[in-house]
Amino acid sequence: MKNLFGRAAVLLACLPTLALAGPEDSYPDKAVRIVVPFAAGGSTDVVARILAEKLQEQFKQPFVVDNRAGASGNIGAELVAKSPADGYTLLMGATGILSINDHLYGKLNYNAAKDFVPVSYATQNANILVVSPGMPATNVADLVQLAKTRPGALSFASSGPGSSTHLSGELFKSMTGVSMLHVPYKGSSAALTDLLGGNVTMLFDNAPSSIGFVQQGKLKALAVTSRKRLPGLPNVPTLDEAGVKGYESLSWSGVVAPAATPRAIVLKLNRAIDAILKSDDVKAKLLNLGVEPVGGTPEDFGRLIQAEHDKWGKVIKTAQIKLN
Repeated sequence: MKNLFGRAAVLLACLPTLALAGPEDSYPDKAVRIVVPFAAGGSTDVVARILAEKLQEQFKQPFVVDNRAGASGNIGAELVAKSPADGYTLLMGATGILSINDHLYGKLNYNAAKDFVPVSYATQNANILVVSPGMPATNVADLVQLAKTRPGALSFASSGPGSSTHLSGELFKSMTGVSMLHVPYKGSSAALTDLLGGNVTMLFDNAPSSIGFVQQGKLKALAVTSRKRLPGLPNVPTLDEAGVKGYESLSWSGVVAPAATPRAIVLKLNRAIDAILKSDDVKAKLLNLGVEPVGGTPEDFGRLIQAEHDKWGKVIKTAQIKLN
C-alpha cells in the first residue's frame, strides 16, 4: 500500500509538468520542409541546404529542401503562407520576398508582414560595383563625374527588374543625382556576359558571382555596397568610403514560418540555427561562398525586415518601378 501511495505521489508531482507540455517538446518528430522560392544552385538555395544538413544532424529528423521557383519568389512564399503553422513548413526568405515585392507588385497572394513570423536572420552579402577593364573611370568619383557629363549615356545591367542588382543601381542614382540607363537581363550570368563583352557600362553584382572575375582581372571593382570591405577584396572601398555617404545595399536571407507558429517552436529553431551559424565549419563554408553568417534573435530579424521594407519602398517609389 505504501508503494502504491508512493507511486501516486510521484505521478501527482509530475502533473504540472505534463500539463505544461506542448508540441514544441517533441518538435520535430517528423520531416520538416524548407521551401526555397528560387531555383536550385543560387545563394539562397545553398544556404538553405547547409542549414538543412546541420538541423537534420541536430534534431535527428529529415530537413528537406523544396525548391518552388517562380514569380520572383512569390510562388514559394504563398505556399508557405498558406501552410499549417506547426513548424513543419518553413520558408528560406530573402530580401525581395520579405521586404520588396509588395512595393513592386500590384497584387500578391500573401502578405509578408502578416503571414510570416521571423525565425532567424541567416546570411548577408554585398554587391560589387564592377565595370569592364577598359572603362576610363578608375574610382567612384570618376564614374559619377563621367555620368554627370554624359547624362543617360552610361548604362547599368541587372539580373532583372526589382532585383537587388537593379535596386542597388537605383539607390546609387538617387544618392548621386546621376542619370543612367537600366538594362535588365534574365539572371546575373547574362548580365555579366554583356558586361565582359563591353555592351553595358557597369553592374552592381552579387559578390559570390562576380568576385572571381575581379580577382582574375577580367572586371574592375570600383566599390562594394556594404558598410565594411570584403575580405576577398580588401583594397576595394565601400561606396560610403568612396564618397556616397550612407550608402548600403545588401542581399540577405533568413528563415521565417507561418504567422501562427507557436513561439516555443520559433525559439527552438532560432537557437539551433544561431548555433549552426556560429560553428567554425559553417562560418568557413559560407565565407568561402562570399556570404556572411549573421544570426541573432527573431526580433533582430523582424527589425531588419521592416527597415529594409521602408528603405526600398522609397527607392522603388522614386524610380517608379512597377511589375505585373
